Amino acid sequence: MTAEISIRLLAWYASNARALPWRVAHPDPYAVWVSEIMLQQTRVETVGPYFARWMARFSNIEALAAAPLQDVLAAWEGLGYYSRARNLQRAAQLVVERHGGRLPANVAHLRQLPGIGRYTAGAIASIAFGQDEPALDGNIRRVLARLFNLTEDARSPQGLRRLWELAALILPPGRAGDHNQALMDLGSLICTPRAPLCHACPLAELCQARALGVQAQRPVLAAKPASPHYTVTAAVIQRGGQVLLAQRPQNGLLGGLWEFPGGKQQDGEDLPACLRREIDEELGVAIEVGPELGVYRHAFTHFRITLHAFCCQLLAGQPRPIQAADIRWVTPVDLETYPMGKVDRQIAKKLLLEAKDGSCDRLFDR
Repeated sequence: MTAEISIRLLAWYASNARALPWRVAHPDPYAVWVSEIMLQQTRVETVGPYFARWMARFSNIEALAAAPLQDVLAAWEGLGYYSRARNLQRAAQLVVERHGGRLPANVAHLRQLPGIGRYTAGAIASIAFGQDEPALDGNIRRVLARLFNLTEDARSPQGLRRLWELAALILPPGRAGDHNQALMDLGSLICTPRAPLCHACPLAELCQARALGVQAQRPVLAAKPASPHYTVTAAVIQRGGQVLLAQRPQNGLLGGLWEFPGGKQQDGEDLPACLRREIDEELGVAIEVGPELGVYRHAFTHFRITLHAFCCQLLAGQPRPIQAADIRWVTPVDLETYPMGKVDRQIAKKLLLEAKDGSCDRLFDR
């Protein structure tokens, strides 16, 4: 059966492979690596334009290694999970230092680089270097769970261990790269999470879940706990036509990005009190909290926020980066040159529109 799987799968792939830019325009190890990092928890349709801009800006490993981190984060803005961008650059620097600028070809060396785990190492080794290594992304996990009717939770240690065994079991020697990409494309185009197109699947006759009529119930996935929700405030502090930005510490969520300073509401606080406390702790200044500029909602991987942004003015003191990595006074026009998370970028865009009619002074005086 395992040989029949690879024969049918590769025949289907020969006629149905997606024409992705990292396969066609940039078939080199660096491009494969960049694409695999970008595709983690991100749809192919989203990645395409980012990949093209990235390769134009950082055309090789040496260019990425030497670039300012702010340029790297700016090129990544909108993809989320910014630790991936930081790890990608740090790994590029290590490749230059340790491997002469050439990405290592084997899994063991690849996994020593920041941001490269078991799946990414297997994908790079097989696709870029022709190594006989399995890969297991979300699409492949779903295909294998249905094909072999896996009844364990596919995210559990036992389930993952079995899936890796199955991925290795059906791997055709010498064709691992095409085989792994074929499984990815099959999962994306045919063996979809909901309503799989079994009638169009080249493996339909071999699929154990389909034979039992349980393909819609595979993979088995334990329910995730509910994400906590936090109320957050942000201060748009204005001075002479400029607003104050704070840079987040390099380590941690949204590390290295710029934001409008603020923080989480504590029990018993109203929103202005929360913001005054946060700005005192973060910047060492007292502020007057004025009109609300907007309310923004966003879901991160493990929690959700509702952010309330307020126009503010300094009352006393000079801002200092007590908890921030750096602070800058910036005109609304220049805000677009500072890499930001999604919510802060929405605030920046609104400020740019407001600046055409009047600065935050005018907003404050409403």
